[in-house]
Amino acid sequence: MLAADQTFADVVPNALARYSAGVQAAAGRLAAGRATQPLVPLAPDWTAADFGEFTAVTDVGLTEIGPRTHLLDLMRNPGTRTTKTMASLLMIARAVSHIRRTGERLLLLTPTSGNKGTALRDAVARAYATGIATPDELRIVTVVPEASRNKLRDSPLTADAALRKANPLVLAQVDKPADVKQLAVEMNEHHAEELLARTGFRLWYTLDLDNYRVADAVRAFVEAELLPITADSAPRLHLHAVSSAYGLLGYHVGHQVLTDGLAGFAAPATHPGFFLVQQLATADMVTSVLGAELPAYTHDPAAGVWRQREAAAFPAETDDPNEVIDPTFYTKEPPTRTAVNEIVARHGGGGIVVSRRECLARFDTVRGLAAEAGIEIAADPSLIREWSLVKALTGLLVARERGLIAPDADVVVHASGYYSDQMIDPVRDDQLSPVRTAADLAQLLSSAAGR
Repeated sequence: MLAADQTFADVVPNALARYSAGVQAAAGRLAAGRATQPLVPLAPDWTAADFGEFTAVTDVGLTEIGPRTHLLDLMRNPGTRTTKTMASLLMIARAVSHIRRTGERLLLLTPTSGNKGTALRDAVARAYATGIATPDELRIVTVVPEASRNKLRDSPLTADAALRKANPLVLAQVDKPADVKQLAVEMNEHHAEELLARTGFRLWYTLDLDNYRVADAVRAFVEAELLPITADSAPRLHLHAVSSAYGLLGYHVGHQVLTDGLAGFAAPATHPGFFLVQQLATADMVTSVLGAELPAYTHDPAAGVWRQREAAAFPAETDDPNEVIDPTFYTKEPPTRTAVNEIVARHGGGGIVVSRRECLARFDTVRGLAAEAGIEIAADPSLIREWSLVKALTGLLVARERGLIAPDADVVVHASGYYSDQMIDPVRDDQLSPVRTAADLAQLLSSAAGR
């Protein structure tokens, strides 16, 4: 920890290293609550200088962007521009620790709708660049559904043919985006042992969502340092555009660590409420929190729009009652609903569903709010490839317009993702490895693990 008199106005640099004690405590808390092995990945040994260099892209900002409104900027890594950076760095750091301890080589396998894969590839590239691992020791295979093609970003792993072969970015032709998970599970179950025996690479399957709760505990530590909840604080809401709300659940773990006095900061006086923002195609978290169903929409063919006026927490107008604003948010009926419902029931909050029309109607205001935190949103919304921040700020504006957020509430908006093709280059078609079947993916795994 830094000395007590060292403070930051808006930005905490290298949050993973700065809050390493809290991260360890969060990992321990989650590990203790798991009934089955393996335990949640613990943070690595942060005493080594090389890990500090490796995590140097984990700055977090907290900026006042308007009355009773702060923006928690979790997107400051230029290689990803999403909050997935921290969990990905922790996973790769743990992988490096395993390699050093055992001498085994690791081939990571991760299904993703886009951002998680980009962040893990960025973390592997950072491991190479900082010298804590080499391509002979550590590689990654990323499996992405075709629906997320526009989400895929370029990275140093596409720099030459050898790195592309060792770290393929796989575009899978699947019926539903979530099918990439089952495809990866099949690879892990049926090919891992043969791959290890033949190539010396142990297959690591990364889809353990507690990895993200460990990393997202950092959000609570940033708040405790820069905007602590005291007995005099106004009621506070944390607003987040969510798929399964693991970011908010990670914050909750961090809040518990603070309450236990294990992170080096004063315990918060209260727990904030959670306010969720979703899109129509995947609105399960909001409907669950509100105990509501999606309203019935009436089509106006002349205007080409669907409308409803009964439910303030849902779009008044939309182009499609099953609208997908961003394919990253593809999870239906997430298993986290019960945990989030319990937190909201105890501490307050709510939720709202927004449409693309609502985002565009308030687009200039959203851009202005983001600019207050130094975030430049493209003037042309057709250039946007990650909509999380835009959806969150739109949800904030609409919720306040409709009285869904109390006038006296302070709101912390979690800025979990925003990028355009101009901000991070997309991958080219010739940098992708298309697959149709499990056999195709098995062949790619074998090729990636080739000596």
